[in-house]
Amino acid sequence: MSEQRILIVLHQETSSPGRVGHELQRRGFRLDIRRPRFGDPLPHDMSRHAGAVIFGGPMSANDPDAYISREIDWIGVPLREQKPFLGICLGAQMMVRHLGGTVESHPRELVEIGYYPLRPTDTGRSLMTWPGKVYQWHREGFSLPSGADLLATGDTYPNQAIRVGPRAYGIQFHPELTHAMMVRWTTKGAPRMEQPGAQGRQDHFAGRFIFDQAVRQWLDDFLDLWIGRADTPAP
Repeated sequence: MSEQRILIVLHQETSSPGRVGHELQRRGFRLDIRRPRFGDPLPHDMSRHAGAVIFGGPMSANDPDAYISREIDWIGVPLREQKPFLGICLGAQMMVRHLGGTVESHPRELVEIGYYPLRPTDTGRSLMTWPGKVYQWHREGFSLPSGADLLATGDTYPNQAIRVGPRAYGIQFHPELTHAMMVRWTTKGAPRMEQPGAQGRQDHFAGRFIFDQAVRQWLDDFLDLWIGRADTPAP
C-alpha cells in the first residue's frame, strides 16, 4: 500500500489539492498531505511514495524563509530517483531554482491572473492535446533551466510547462482549480485583480465556463502520462 501514496505539499493552512487531489484519489492513490511551512517533515527518499506534487502559494521561490529553501533542496530527491514529480506554479518555480534557473517578475510588472492563452511546443504537442487557455494566478515566471524541455509557452510569461528528465514536470498554470477554489481565490485575493495585466472577477467565471472542460481533459491525459493508476502505473 505504501507505493500507492502520493506526497502532496501545500503552503497555507486552508490550501487544498483540489481537482488534482480528487483525480489522484479516483485513480486509486492515497494522499499524504504535508505542510513544511508549519513544521511537517519531508521524506528522506521516495521509497514510500509513488510520486510527489508541490502546489502553489502566495509566497515566492526567492523568499529567504527556511522552509522555502528546504523544499527547493528536497526536490532533488524525486529527481535523483526519477520518481514522478509535478510542480504547480510555485512548485514549478522551486524546481527551476533547484536546477539553477531563475524566478523573476515581468519587466513591466505584469501579472497573469485569470485565463490566458497557452501554446504547446512541438515536443508538448507530441505528448498530448493542450487547452487553448488555462487559469493563472502568479506575478513571477521561471527561466528554462539547462536540460529541461519546453512543452508549452505563453505571451506574458513564455515558459508555461517544462519537463525535466523522464518523470518531472513543472507547470505555471492551475489545473487543480475547482469552482469553490475560484470563489475563494477571487474573494480573498480581490486586490490582486487590480494589478497590471490581471483580469476582473467576472472574467474569471466566464472563462471557467468556456475553457474548463478542455483543462479537465488535459489533466486526465496528463495524469495518464505522468502517473497512471495505482494498479497500472505509467511506464
